[in-house]
Amino acid sequence: SDLSEDHPGYLDTFYKQRRADICNLAREHRIGEPIPRIEYTPDEVAVWGTVLPQLKELIPRHACKEFLRCWQLFDFREDEVPQLEDLSLVLQQQTGFRIRPVAGLLHPRLFLQGLAYKTFHSTQYMRHVSRPDYTPEPDVVHELIGHVPMLADPAFAELVHAIGIASLGADEKQIWHLTKIYWYTVEFGVVREGGDVKAFGAGILSSYGELQHMASGAARLEPLDVFAPQPKMSYKVGRLASSQMRGRQHIP
Repeated sequence: SDLSEDHPGYLDTFYKQRRADICNLAREHRIGEPIPRIEYTPDEVAVWGTVLPQLKELIPRHACKEFLRCWQLFDFREDEVPQLEDLSLVLQQQTGFRIRPVAGLLHPRLFLQGLAYKTFHSTQYMRHVSRPDYTPEPDVVHELIGHVPMLADPAFAELVHAIGIASLGADEKQIWHLTKIYWYTVEFGVVREGGDVKAFGAGILSSYGELQHMASGAARLEPLDVFAPQPKMSYKVGRLASSQMRGRQHIP
């Protein structure tokens, strides 16, 4: 509920209380228990129903083949926001990953440690109804559409797991380097398929603005050298500057 002044929901008392209530459910969750099911409000369902059709139109043309294959495992409907527990069960069957609810951004070390144990921490709250095209932090649209399908791909899940494993023995400097590697692959990575550029990063796949920007040819793409210092990250999801968007030549 402690939102910055530039957040679309900053002046919306109901929205802030709603987020606080959903975050409290995440804080109370214990490993091994079913993930709390959220009864999303009509406004929240409307946001989901606004974003999903636009992404469905763009994804077949601009998402990588791994995403397209795994996308079919999840029956995303415009009139219903999916529940984390249901999607977690699918992931466990496909790659052994599971979802755990979280109240917001974790320290990078804690988030990466979760990946080492094949646990993906996901928010459950929805972006503000006034800006269905934008969220300043990860929300349920970003998590479920952007991250979950890719985590059902064995090769991609192995990549994410390897980053998590590397974090377990990392010092603070290495943690931030691994976080940037995660950012420029799992969050904002692209891959070349033949002569085309396709998205596999969640920040692109869950944003029709980012997909359109990538497809326009205006985005500046750079090959990724995992050993080189990486540019500064921006947590403004869906509002990433083109100079910060980086690409990969392949998925390991």
